[in-house]
This record gives sequence, C-alpha cells and structure tokens, in this order.
Amino acid sequence: MTTSAYDTDLDRNPANFQPLTPVTFLERAASVFPAQAAIIHGPLRRSYAEFYARARRLASALAKHGIGKNDTVAAMLPNTPAMLECHYGVPMCGAVLNTLNTRLDAAIIAFSLDHGEAKVVIADREFSRTIKEALALCTVKPLVIDYDDPVYDGPGERVGAIEYEDFLATGDADFAWTMPSDEWDAIALNYTSGTTGDPKGVVYHHRGASLLATSNVITGSMGRHPVYLWTLPMFHCNGWCFPWTISILAGTHVCLRQVRAKAMYDALADHHVTHLCGAPIVMSTLLNARPEEQRNFSQKVAFFTAAAPPPEAVLGAMKQAGFEVTHLYGLTECYGPAVVNEWNRDWDALPASDQATLKARQGVRYPALEGLDVRDPETMEPAPHDGTTLGEVMMRGNVVMKGYLKNPTATKAAFEGGWFHTGDLGVRYADGYIQLKDRSKDIIISGGENISSIEVEDALYKHPAVQTAAVVARPDEKWGETPCAFVELKPGQSVTEAEIITWCKGLLASFKCPRTVVFVEVPKTSTGKIQKFRLREMARAL
Repeated sequence: MTTSAYDTDLDRNPANFQPLTPVTFLERAASVFPAQAAIIHGPLRRSYAEFYARARRLASALAKHGIGKNDTVAAMLPNTPAMLECHYGVPMCGAVLNTLNTRLDAAIIAFSLDHGEAKVVIADREFSRTIKEALALCTVKPLVIDYDDPVYDGPGERVGAIEYEDFLATGDADFAWTMPSDEWDAIALNYTSGTTGDPKGVVYHHRGASLLATSNVITGSMGRHPVYLWTLPMFHCNGWCFPWTISILAGTHVCLRQVRAKAMYDALADHHVTHLCGAPIVMSTLLNARPEEQRNFSQKVAFFTAAAPPPEAVLGAMKQAGFEVTHLYGLTECYGPAVVNEWNRDWDALPASDQATLKARQGVRYPALEGLDVRDPETMEPAPHDGTTLGEVMMRGNVVMKGYLKNPTATKAAFEGGWFHTGDLGVRYADGYIQLKDRSKDIIISGGENISSIEVEDALYKHPAVQTAAVVARPDEKWGETPCAFVELKPGQSVTEAEIITWCKGLLASFKCPRTVVFVEVPKTSTGKIQKFRLREMARAL
C-alpha cells in the first residue's frame, strides 16, 4: 500500500490540533470584550471579565474539593447567573454538569443524583424543600452548596454545607483550567422524561456542545453582541446550548427566574432584547398580557420555538407584536434543536394558508447535523420523498449524544443501523423537509416539557375505581398540548374528574397531571389493545 505525501510528516500536534470545546468561547469574549455586559439579573450587572473570573473561581473551588474529570456536579437552579457560571466552571475542572429539572419531584431528583453519582449539588433556596427530600432518599452524599439569589425573596431554607458566594471565595480567579484531553470527553448529563420507566441519562461531549452552540449562531442569523432573554430553562438540554452560544458573540444574557409577561416586556423595552427561545406557552404569555403589563419596543425580536408548530393566527399575532418566529425541532439526545424550518423567500408570495402549511413542517437539518432522514426502522430503507409515506425520523452526526449513561442496551437500540432513532414518526417531502406525524412513544409536549403518557396512566391505574386508562395529547392554545385522560371505571364505582386530577397530583409533578378527564368505554381492538388514534381524534374534538 502506497503512503500518500498528504499522510507523511503531517501529523497532529498541539500547534495544529486542539479539542473542540465551548469553554474557550468565554475566555475569548473576556479577552476581546472584557468590559462588555455579559449578564443582567435584576439590578446586577457583570462584565465578561467578571463572568470569566467567577467561572474560574468556581472551577478552582471545585478542584480544591477534589472534583475532577468525569465527576458529576448537579445544579438545581433557575435561570440565574450561577447557572451560567456552572456551564463554564464545571467543565473547566473536567467535571460533568447535570442540570436538574426544577419542576420535578423529589423521587425523580433523587434517582438522577444517584444514577449520575453526583459529587456536588448546587441548589437555589427556592427548591430547598425538594432537594432536602431528595437527599433523604439518596444513596449518594454530595457536597450541597446553597445559592442565595439576591433577586429571590420567596420561601426556602439553607440545606447545604456552604453558600455559593462563600464557596466561590475559596477559589482562584486566575485558576489555570485545562482543555479537555479529548473532545469526546463528557461535558453534560441530561435526563429524559422517562417513557417506560426510569429517566435515561443523556451524555453530551465537548465536541457536540461546541458545534451546536456555533450552529445556533448560523441558524439564528445572530450578529455581534446580541441580547438574549432567558425564557427557555437552562436545565432543558443546557438551554439548547445558548449559554455557550452567547459567548461566541460576546452577547448579553438577561436572566429571568420566572416567565412572566411584565418581566419579559420590561426586558424587551429596557434591555433591547434581540433573541429569545421558548415553548408555545411563552408566546401565549406575551400575546395575552394585560395592557398594563405590556410595553412598546422598537427592535425586531427573533423568537425560536419548538414543540408543536404555532397556528397561523399565533404566527400572525407574533409578527404584528414585533417577533419573527422560527420553528425548530430536536430532542434531548441531539443537544436540543437540530432541525429548523428554514424559510424560503419564494414562499413569501404564497397565500397565507399555504404558508401556514409550510410552517407546520419541522424542516431541514442544522448545519452541524450531518444526516436527517425518514426511514423504515426495520429495513433502514429511506422513505420516499412523497410527503405521505410514514417512517421514523433519524439523525446522525456530531451533535448526537455519546449515549445513555449506564444503559448499553438502550444506547445500542438508539443507534441501530448507524443512525439515531428518534422514536418520532414523520414524512419527508420532495424538497427534503420533514414533518412529524405522530410520536411512537406517545410523548406529550406541554409548555416545552415532555410528559410520558405511560407515567400518567400508571398513576391513574393506581386509583381503586379505575379499570382502564389511556392518556393522549389534547391540543391547547396556551400550553401547546396537555394530557387528556380517558378513564373506564370498574362496575359500580363512581368518581369525579376533580377527584381523579387530585389523585394524580398526589403521585405526579403537577404539570404532568391530566387537565381533562373523560369517562368513557375506552376503545380497543379485537385483541384488547387500546386504540390511541381514536382517542386522539376524540381529544381534538373536545
């Protein structure tokens, strides 16, 4: 075999090859724009120089505590400066950041801490009760660091060994953090909603985080110094990698603990916000704000939304209000959004109804995603690009997860045939755009949160009066979708809708509970299988 001259004496070395990582984005921003506003949080203002120094202090303090490569640091935090600092400080010491969903109950949080073997938990005082209960259920005994957000004045107590600012004070602002030894090293751990049992731990690597963060810039047509409003939870797929994206452009993070109409309009008007992301509920909150909550703003604002595509009326209202909406699609396993409904200017001349049809499609792959297709999950043959043949949506590329932590069986199944199987069913059109038609695992997306229909059904079956239960998504203008339960009672039993909902609230996080309960003989096939397609039709007709 002849060796090419291109392969001779042209080796990788530190001068020509460095592992990709998003951590360097902050270092560059602090070097080039040290005085630029990096973070706004209520009255607090921090420059990039301060942001970088605090991230290094966090990394240093963690390292002094013995935290290093592949150790898990969990964060139970809302969208605050501390959460942004965690996205840099944790990987700066080689550790893996596990952002916890602040809406989940103690049992699920306890599972995540144990499964991820958390060595440290940084928890906001608002969630002290949940964390306290979770720690009592845990096998692991992590160092607990309390975060006292000066903006928060609600209930809560300190449950940790040290307060966040005191912990940072033990660190060095000049800490000599190191690059990952390999861009394949883990940077983050995110748990799925758990569709048929315990949640699965999705592992991200530095390479994927870097590429998705950069791809957000391209997809969002973001210029230098954007002002980004945090309406999307940073615990959700690491905020779609935007904690790292904004540093590329030395932009400003405007933190928001809660998504409230007045707070959003104040940020839009006072800080000249240019970009934000969110589920349909965020759009609904903006559009349905009371007159006294609204304020005028002159800039055009880019709004990126996922979950169910916005209805034509909502898109029109958002445009009139000053927002340009872009529809995205993705999963936890691909770092958040990896598909975008790229708009073709030729479509501007089409009737509004035709434009709405095109906007309902999920779209095409992000620049950082190498492959997007609709295939037969058994034969792996591509589906025809006819817009009607149903198949499974599949992806491949550098922004697909490493795999599921401690779950080789699920990892192997997810990557069968050299593609990541999303579990979503869809079609592909002649122009290459895909559109989802169903979810093979019956996931309900409500307010941007995934809800397992099976989990809700399990709660319903525990009620002594319930004989058969099935849960499907019901369209909802505010939340996108909400769980709708169809319940068949045991003979001689009687129970009300309110009693069923109250029962579920005792077993589930409140956002997972049914909003609607229909008492009916649940339709089944001749073999006794519940016909969920019929239930979806019934739910849509309610």
